[in-house]
Amino acid sequence: MELSRSTATPIAALVLFWSLASCFAANVTYDHRSLIVDGQRKLFISAAIHYPRSVPGMWPGLVHTAKEGGANTIESYVFWNGHEPSQGEYYFGDRYDLVKFVKIIQNAGMYMILRIGPFVAAEWSFGGVPVWLHYVPGTVFRTDNAPFKYHMQKFVTLIVNLMKKENLFASQGGPIILAQAENEYGYNEPYYGEGAKPYVMWSANMAVSQNTGVPWVMCQQPDAPEYIIDTCNAFYCDQYVPNSPKKPKIWTENWPGWFKTFGGRDPHRPPEDIAFSVARFFQKGGCVQNYYMYHGGTNFGRTNGGPFITTSYDYEAPIDEYGLPRFPKWGHLKELHKSIMLCEQALLNSEPTTLSLGPNAEADVYTSSGFCVAFLANIADKEDKTVQFRNMSYHLPAWSVSILPDCKNVVFNSAKVRSQSSVVDMVPESLIPSASSLDKDLKALKWEIFTEKPGLWGKEDLSLNGFVDHLNTTKYTTDYLWYTTSINVAENEDCLKGGSRPFLLVESKGHGLHAFVNQKLQGSGYGNGSNVPFNFSAPISLKAGKNDITILSLTVGIQNAGPHYEWMPAGLTNVKIKGLNKGLLDISGYTWTYKIGLEGEQLGAPFGMKSVNWVSTTEPPKNQPLTWYKAIVDPPTGNEPVGLDMIHMGKGLAWLNGQPIGIYWPRLVSFENPCVKGCDYRGSFKPDKCVTGCGEPSQRWYHVPRSWFKPSGNVLVILEEVGGDPTKVTFSKRKMSTVCSSIAEDYPSIDLESWKPDIDDDSSQDKAPRAHLKCPDSTQISAVNFASFGNPAGSCGSYSLGDCHDPSSKSVVEKACLNRNECTIELTEGDFSKDPCPGSTKKLAVEAVCM
Repeated sequence: MELSRSTATPIAALVLFWSLASCFAANVTYDHRSLIVDGQRKLFISAAIHYPRSVPGMWPGLVHTAKEGGANTIESYVFWNGHEPSQGEYYFGDRYDLVKFVKIIQNAGMYMILRIGPFVAAEWSFGGVPVWLHYVPGTVFRTDNAPFKYHMQKFVTLIVNLMKKENLFASQGGPIILAQAENEYGYNEPYYGEGAKPYVMWSANMAVSQNTGVPWVMCQQPDAPEYIIDTCNAFYCDQYVPNSPKKPKIWTENWPGWFKTFGGRDPHRPPEDIAFSVARFFQKGGCVQNYYMYHGGTNFGRTNGGPFITTSYDYEAPIDEYGLPRFPKWGHLKELHKSIMLCEQALLNSEPTTLSLGPNAEADVYTSSGFCVAFLANIADKEDKTVQFRNMSYHLPAWSVSILPDCKNVVFNSAKVRSQSSVVDMVPESLIPSASSLDKDLKALKWEIFTEKPGLWGKEDLSLNGFVDHLNTTKYTTDYLWYTTSINVAENEDCLKGGSRPFLLVESKGHGLHAFVNQKLQGSGYGNGSNVPFNFSAPISLKAGKNDITILSLTVGIQNAGPHYEWMPAGLTNVKIKGLNKGLLDISGYTWTYKIGLEGEQLGAPFGMKSVNWVSTTEPPKNQPLTWYKAIVDPPTGNEPVGLDMIHMGKGLAWLNGQPIGIYWPRLVSFENPCVKGCDYRGSFKPDKCVTGCGEPSQRWYHVPRSWFKPSGNVLVILEEVGGDPTKVTFSKRKMSTVCSSIAEDYPSIDLESWKPDIDDDSSQDKAPRAHLKCPDSTQISAVNFASFGNPAGSCGSYSLGDCHDPSSKSVVEKACLNRNECTIELTEGDFSKDPCPGSTKKLAVEAVCM
C-alpha cells in the first residue's frame, strides 16, 4: 500500500504503521521443514548488514536496497567491544545504535536474525570481545571458565533485555525471528579439551533461559543440543543435514565474496556460482539462507581484525562498500529470489521427489495443493547437458540450476545472467579549501603539520632488560609502542671509515615496525595476512659514541578468531646489529625504555585539537615520516558516495571531523602468487580461485560517509607513518558511468514481475528475452558505445564484434534507449533488420553511457 504526501492523513499513517507491525508474528516455532511464523511455514532470504560497518544515515538505504533485491530478512552480529568499550560502561550511540537499526528493519516490513554471540569472529577486532576482558584475572575465552561465562552472560542478558524493552522480538510483535548463541565454535572445539562440551551446553542453556520467545541457533555446531538449531556456514550448504530430523535446514553464512588483506589479492566470486549455490540449497530442502555479507561496509577506525584485514570490508557483496548495488551480482540474485519465492508454497508443504536426469543431472520435484515446482540441476563442472523432463527438453549449462515454478516453464537459470552489468568509476575531486583555510595571496590550501619525535616523547612508561609483548603493554589502546635503547660505537669501527654499513636485524611476532637510528628512519618491515611474524633487515648509519636505537612496533588490526586467539603475541623478540668489528652484536637483553602510543594521539591530533603545536604552511613536507597533517576543507560537490584517494601516501590513519576513516595503506599486491585474467564460474569455488590485483594497491580508496561532512569547515587529519605527498590527496566520487547488457536468445524469457504459475495454461507467458538497461536516478543514457546482435565477444567495458553482426544493432538500441533513464530491447525478429547468422543462437551485447 502506498500513500502520497497529499492524501495521507495521520489516521491513515497510523493504520499503515500498525499494518506493517502486524506482519510480524507473535509466535515463531519450527519443524523439520522450516520456521513457522504465526502458524505459517515461510522461506527466508536474509541479507547480512553489520550496523557499525556503515553509518545511521546509510541504514535506511541499505535496508531498502536489500528488500528491493528480494531479501525479506536482515541479519547482523552484535558487537560487544563496541557496546562495552570499558568494563561496565556501555555505548549505544551513532554507529552502535542497535535499537535504531532494528527499528529501521521493522519499519521496512522485514524480519531480522540477531546473532548475539557475543563472540563474532567476523574479521572484526578481537572477534568482538572487549580487550579489557582478557586482563580480568583468571579469564580464558570460550571455554568452561567462570569469569568469561559471567561477563558473557551479563552482556547477552543486557542485549536481550534491551530488545525486550523495545518490543523487538517476534514474540512481542517485533522483527527478530531468530537469535544466535556463540559462533562457529565447532571449528575450534577440539582445542579446548574438557572445557569445551560443558561450555557448549552452558551457552545453549544460558541463551534459552533468556526467554526471548524465538528459536536460538548455533552455527557450525554439530553437537548443538536438541533445543538449539545447528546451522551451516560455507560456500555450499545443499548437502548439509541438521543433527536432528526435527530441525530445519538453515544456512547462516553464504559467502558471496571474501575479505581482503593489506597486500593480498582481490578475491571475486562469480554471480553464476552464488546463484547456483542458493538454488541448490532450496532445491535440497533449505528454508533460511543468509548472505554473509550482503553489504560488507567498512572497518572504520581500528575495528579491523585479522590481523592485516583491509579497512574496506566490501566482501564483493551484492551491495558494495559505498551502498551501491553491485551489478550484475545484485540483479542476478534479485531474479533468483523472485523465482524461489514463486515456489514457496509447494516447497514448504511437500517432500521432494528426486529424479535422475542422467550423469550429474537431477530434478527435485515438489507438488502441493495443485502446485508443482521443479529444480533441474546439472552439477557437472564442464559439460552442458540437454535433459528430458516430463516429456519436454531442457538445456542445462554446466554447473547450473533451472527453476520451474510450474514444472514446465523455466523462469531462471543460475548460469544465464540477464541482469545488466556496469562500470563504476572513482571520479577525483581536489580538496576544496574552506574559506577560512584558503591562503588568499597564493589561493592555495593551507595545511597545518605536527611532527612526532621518534622514541621517548614524554615520561617513560616502563624500562627493563629485554622485551615486553606489544599487545600486553598497549592493551590495544593504540597501534603504537616505542622500544628504545642505545649503543656506543668506537671511533675505530670500519663502518665509520668508509667500510660497509652495518645491518640492523630484527625478529618480530608482528605486525610491523619502523626502525630509527639517531632519530632518522632507516626502514620499515611488515608481516602479512598469511604470515604475521616477520624478520627485518636494513643497513643503518651509525656515528662514533652514543647511538639511539629506536623501533616503533605497530599493529595492523588484531587477531579475531582461532583457538585461544586472545593469547596471540605481537612485538619484538630479537634485535641484533651485524657488521661491527666485534661481529654480531645482540642487543636484545639491553635495557629498553618503552613509551605507549604517539604524542599526537595523547594531545588530540585526530580531532584537530589546538593543544597540538600545529605549524601552518601552504607547502607541507613530503616523504616525511611520523607527520600529522591537518586541512580545513569543504565537502565534495554532488551527492555521490565519497572515497579518500590515498595512492600517493604511505601508511597511517585518517579522520574527518574526528570520525575515524581508518587505516590507510596502499600496499602493493605482489606477483608471488598469480592472478587470473578471466574466471570460470563452473566448479567449486574457493577464495583463491578468481583473484585479481597483482601489482596494484590492495586498497587505494577509503570510504568517507556523506553524513560525516558539514557544509563547510571540515577538519581532515592524516597521520603519515613513513612518508607521502599530502598535496596529492583527493576525494573521489563513486559513480556508475557505464551500463551494459548481454542477453542470448536461449535465456529465460519470462517476466518475473508479472508471471504467475499456472500449470494448465501458459499461453499468457512472455516468450521474448529482453535486454534491460537502467542508469542511476537523475541520469540518462547519453550515448551507446557498443551494440551488436550476433556473436559479440568480451565483457562490459571491452566488448568486440564477432564474425556475425547485424549492422542495424546500434540504431535499434539508440532508438530504444537514448535520452532515457531506462530502456528495454526485445530479442525479436521485428526489432532487427535480419537474421545475421541463421541457425545459430544469437546474443545482443550493449554498452551505454550514463550522464
